[in-house]
Amino acid sequence: MKTRTLLSLSLILFIAVSLKAQTGEPRQLPTFDAFEAKLAQAGSRAQILDARSEEEYEQNHLKGAVSFSVANDGDFLEQTQKLNKENPVFIYSIGNGRSGQLAKRLRESGFKDVTELPGGLSKWIGSGRPVVSTVGNGLSLADYQAQLKSDKLVLVDFGSRYCGSCKKLAPIVDEVEKEQASNVKVIRIEAYENKALVKELGISALPTLVLYKGDQAVWKKVGVTPKAEIQATIAESL
Repeated sequence: MKTRTLLSLSLILFIAVSLKAQTGEPRQLPTFDAFEAKLAQAGSRAQILDARSEEEYEQNHLKGAVSFSVANDGDFLEQTQKLNKENPVFIYSIGNGRSGQLAKRLRESGFKDVTELPGGLSKWIGSGRPVVSTVGNGLSLADYQAQLKSDKLVLVDFGSRYCGSCKKLAPIVDEVEKEQASNVKVIRIEAYENKALVKELGISALPTLVLYKGDQAVWKKVGVTPKAEIQATIAESL
């Protein structure tokens, strides 16, 4: 009886492991501190890849990073031939979408040590960490607070024209603005052109919506928020 029980447990364990292998487990990303420590330890051996578009790279990027935007297999092969598979690779994008895809391809191509920036460049900038930038800091906190002055509720959309989720949210915000014109003022903030403000307000992910009543934030939501939820929050706040 004991032997049969052990065999049953072994079979269950085997099936569980097999399912994990087939479906894939969520990748484990380091903390910012761990990422920075590993990057510093790698020194001149570090290969830092910006998986966003060249335009995004020109505006803001990590010091020492190179643009690594690949449109097809030919581009990927050409770019990877410039890298050393024995040296550590550090990758980032806006979030972890493009960087995750690139990290997977590099590992499949034989790169032994690949590390993703957790949360992507949006979270990195939101936490106040340094980047090489050509766009300046943008709005000051005082400028931002001046824009919030209104007799209406004020809905602020923090996003980026390069962010896929932000593009999905944009038409929803447009509809809310049109339908709630008498109740709500909408402000759109391009996060990467307003780095100091994003840091000051603690906006660490894109897109992020913040609803103000007077000068007080009464609601904050990260991600592609359904229109019905935004409308309900506005109704509750009037």
